[in-house]
Amino acid sequence: MSMTVIKSVDPRSPARRAGVRAGETLTHINGHQIVDVLDYKFYSYDPKLELTLNGADGSTRTLRVRKMEGEDLGLEFETYLMDRARSCANNCIFCFVDQMPPGMRKSLYFKDDDARLSFLMGNYLTLTNLSQREVQRIIDLRISPINVSVHTTDPVLRCEMLKNKRAGEAIDTMRRFAKNHITMNCQIVSCPGINDGPALDRTLNDLAEMYPAVNSISVVPVGVTKFREGLYPLKPYTREQAAALVDQVEAFAARHLEKQGTRLVWCSDEFYLLAGRDLPPEDYFEEFTQLDNGVGMLTLLAQEFRRALDLMEPGEMEGARPFSVATGVSAAPYLSQLVDMAREKCGTIKGNVYPIVNRFFGETITVAGLVTGGDLIAQLRGKDLGERLLIPANMLRAGERVFLDDVSLDDVERELGVPAIPVAQDGYELLDAICGVIPVPAASMPNLPEDEYYRYNPGVR
Repeated sequence: MSMTVIKSVDPRSPARRAGVRAGETLTHINGHQIVDVLDYKFYSYDPKLELTLNGADGSTRTLRVRKMEGEDLGLEFETYLMDRARSCANNCIFCFVDQMPPGMRKSLYFKDDDARLSFLMGNYLTLTNLSQREVQRIIDLRISPINVSVHTTDPVLRCEMLKNKRAGEAIDTMRRFAKNHITMNCQIVSCPGINDGPALDRTLNDLAEMYPAVNSISVVPVGVTKFREGLYPLKPYTREQAAALVDQVEAFAARHLEKQGTRLVWCSDEFYLLAGRDLPPEDYFEEFTQLDNGVGMLTLLAQEFRRALDLMEPGEMEGARPFSVATGVSAAPYLSQLVDMAREKCGTIKGNVYPIVNRFFGETITVAGLVTGGDLIAQLRGKDLGERLLIPANMLRAGERVFLDDVSLDDVERELGVPAIPVAQDGYELLDAICGVIPVPAASMPNLPEDEYYRYNPGVR
């Protein structure tokens, strides 16, 4: 069955006004064949369109559509990509999915390496899945930016690290993209003694030669869980190794800043924490292009929180009920500082910050996004949690109330006896949550009388 079969049509959309029907297959727009979501989004941008549609009975018809430039046609297809997601063809020595425990939900073991997801969702890809036809299509459609997992530009080393004989070809593909002005944001997962040191110098120099097409580079430490039996022998960075890498990257960034006006490359916050270094100031991170890789995330959170505090009158925090915050081990000291800042402005603030040791994946994993519901319950049971528990939203599967270990938010609330409130990585939202401006979901307290509900939520009356 074609993935371009139309599942539904928005009743107030340009497509519905033109007479498009659910069950038809979209084959062409303005004479261009529609293979997947990239073709669909690119060719449907114009204000005047001619759609070629096949009916379930094999008939073909053509409809003309008029709409605003860039306005969505209003079609929903069987899958978001209008195709199947492409799985990864590599066997990377540092792959986190290979370090997952058995028995988890099937979707957690799927490794995607799909250029369409890079463009549409910000996923990183290795380029090893791309055919020459697909490379040319990216250039023709001017798909940009693309997020690339580089790791190293040494072709031989890249083949060894990705365990894919085609992995070395990707650097030529990147150069071809650069020549055609396709913007790339790059990621390097750094493994001690493998692709750092001289290998990292080579990688940074090669990528800098592609500037400005290479728009930014993040260097993040390899994540090593306790589930590595039978896998390539890897160890996490020591404090001394992390400090040496930070010095190496900062020195390169300073030279590039002097020549080109941008640092181009940044270490993730995790590298600074591993090295025992203070995080750089806000202006160091320029446009915060690599936030999704944890580059400058804690610095930006703190700056947003300070600005939110400056805008808030002390009286606005007077009604805040006692709370607790649970986060990963690495971020806990920084969140404690933010709570202290709020307490300095309003002495009635009562809140505790609890670092959650990752027993599920292993104690070498210290980031908040990999904390599980089971660890939350085990380590917070019996603690002074106040009247609500704030947790980073990235602990949960996107759009759902489920942790990585399939423990639900409802399970956590039931076991700990307090509402659990996911909070986005945003300083303004964090302060709102502390002050009770972000309401505790009513579903978390279904039997609470109305007056008692507002006691928990002073900011929503």
